[in-house]
Amino acid sequence: MQIARNVERVQPSATMAISAKAAAMRRQGIDVVALSAGEPDFDTPCHIKEAAIRAIEEGFTKYTLPSSGIIELKEAICRKFAVDNGLEYTLDEVIVNNGAKHCLFLAVAALVNPGEEVIIPAPYWVTYVEQPKLVGAEPVIVPTSPDNGLKLTPDEFRRAITPRTRLLYLNTPANPSGQVYTRDELAGLAAVALEHGVYVLSDEVYEKLTYDGAEHLSIASLGPEIRALTVVVNGVSKAYAMTGWRIGYAAAPAPVIAAMNKIQNHEVSHPASISQKAAVAALTGPQDSIAQMRTAFDQRRRYMVARLNQMDGVACRLPRGAFYAYPDVSALYGRRVGCRAITDSVSLCEYLLEEAQTACVPGVGFGTEEHIRLSYATSLENIERAMDRIQAAVERLR
Repeated sequence: MQIARNVERVQPSATMAISAKAAAMRRQGIDVVALSAGEPDFDTPCHIKEAAIRAIEEGFTKYTLPSSGIIELKEAICRKFAVDNGLEYTLDEVIVNNGAKHCLFLAVAALVNPGEEVIIPAPYWVTYVEQPKLVGAEPVIVPTSPDNGLKLTPDEFRRAITPRTRLLYLNTPANPSGQVYTRDELAGLAAVALEHGVYVLSDEVYEKLTYDGAEHLSIASLGPEIRALTVVVNGVSKAYAMTGWRIGYAAAPAPVIAAMNKIQNHEVSHPASISQKAAVAALTGPQDSIAQMRTAFDQRRRYMVARLNQMDGVACRLPRGAFYAYPDVSALYGRRVGCRAITDSVSLCEYLLEEAQTACVPGVGFGTEEHIRLSYATSLENIERAMDRIQAAVERLR
């Protein structure tokens, strides 16, 4: 059977693969600690669930219009952008869809032509490098340096641009590195984008999860010129523990949003009616759950990174956002235990899963072979058990 060439180019998700293998081991009765998933372990707040229940009871279960999102939700999103980000958008500059991942794909499909190039700084979230392939575009991976906090510099951005460059993926706070771009860093990237007319696809879904005084800033807020070139993507999944509700949203100039909605109309029609009502409650209701979740993540973050840095051959920078640690484990490559050799991030993660019953994600899936990703979006008790297991496994390597 022949499969479409664009689909054949796409690689499976590294995070999904590890999570699936860990789940299979758990079904066999093996006690696996999963540090691989990218979702909060907290429950969706009660007032949000209650809004969804009301929607069902009131019969809000039909097709919704406009397809780009119900007006009540789009108004809430516009208020959120104004209050949180200093960005003024009108209703025709906002679209709601089935998760931030869906937003990102719609933006790529609306803006990028076959054969054009999309710049992606490494490390990157695994999906970034695959989405352009689905529209026949070419991902251009730009390695970043630990000296710059694994963040793209203006010079690196400028050197990667060619006449075919169409778009830059930008993620702050970043998955997997946890780094947060400063105003000056964003201003430098914005200047290059404006100089060359490159669109910026700004993934800001972790915006509420920052630590140590780090502040999230949207690149679109730096002026009307860069706003006109930016698609800002966000969602309710991470901030409100609503990953399964599948609601993301984006803001951009009206013609871009119209193009994204044209695709959505023929692809999924609209987001789930009930989830849209729940998202309204999330954005307009009490926000105290975010602070509670952030406080818990902060405690776990500090504990995990401290433990990792105590291990021989492991070096981990303290992340300032999201909920991932991204240690450099390359000093472990070349070590072995018995007949098992650790040669790269994949073999290390396989070793930790099979011998330490702890699921981590290989850095090669994020574009940096030297690292692995660990999520601290799980209980402190689970993190303590995982760190004990990883430390014992690392100590067995010689």
